[in-house]
Amino acid sequence: MIVEPAAPPAQRHDTVYRPGHHVDVRATLRPLMRGTGDPAFRQVDATTWLALRTPAGPVTVAIRAVGDEVRVSTWGDGAEWAIEHAPELLGRGDDWTGFDVSGNAFLAAARHRQPGLRLCRTNTVVAMLVPAILEQKVTSRQAWRAWRSLVRRYGTPAPGPAPEGMAVPPDADTWARVPSWEWHRAGIEPGRSATVMRAVRVAASLERTLSLGRGGSVVAERLMSIPGIGVWTAAETTQRSHGDPDSPSVGDYHLPAVVGWALAGAPVDDDGMLELLEPWRGHRERVMRLITGSGFRKPSFGPRMTIQDHRFH
Repeated sequence: MIVEPAAPPAQRHDTVYRPGHHVDVRATLRPLMRGTGDPAFRQVDATTWLALRTPAGPVTVAIRAVGDEVRVSTWGDGAEWAIEHAPELLGRGDDWTGFDVSGNAFLAAARHRQPGLRLCRTNTVVAMLVPAILEQKVTSRQAWRAWRSLVRRYGTPAPGPAPEGMAVPPDADTWARVPSWEWHRAGIEPGRSATVMRAVRVAASLERTLSLGRGGSVVAERLMSIPGIGVWTAAETTQRSHGDPDSPSVGDYHLPAVVGWALAGAPVDDDGMLELLEPWRGHRERVMRLITGSGFRKPSFGPRMTIQDHRFH
């Protein structure tokens, strides 16, 4: 009997990020969590664990703040890549200069309570785009259930000492091979799965948009050139992949009302939300993050949700 040698344990890589200011790791990385039970995201005590698909391969990332330092450990084929890009993941390059909320009592208080909030930049476009497509037209709960199912089935085990059950999401080639019946089993109808397929076919082109900076209209237009991707999906992607500070999610069912109640004391529609955000053009996603991270909740009364198609907003 031939006994195959055990695979060597993944080598650990470490770095310490010293930004010169406090970074709230949980608040900064929270947008990467796709609901409770996300196989690619885990919070264990003071450590945030990520299972990421990088251009260099899968990686497990453990991140922990100690004072004004952030300690990062990585394992897997993408370990060195993740170490190199860890500062941007934690907000390096996210410039809040010129963002003045002193004239708005709600935002001034929210900013005071969240001094360590930064906008993350993952430097991975398709990895952020696919879950955004899955979240089109359905409730978050439905989308996150599909995400969990597909990542567990088609992802790979997170390397190194990741918490049990963590998995690295599939790469573009693997997404392209998911058969139609598996999309159906996960609750993803042909419209969304076809959009994923169109996106992953041009994955290399989408990744090149990272060279264009932290988002903006040109990047959004590149994403929206793919049929099935509209303003909402592009914004949800570039907020995370590029660290876009000015990409409010227009077309969202809940956000306009939240923004309206927070800033004007009444619900508004998309146009009303954009009008309220206009004084902070260039920083509108920062305003959104301050509001949603503040713990503010809009009044619970109102109509039941009607599912909207975000693809064409």
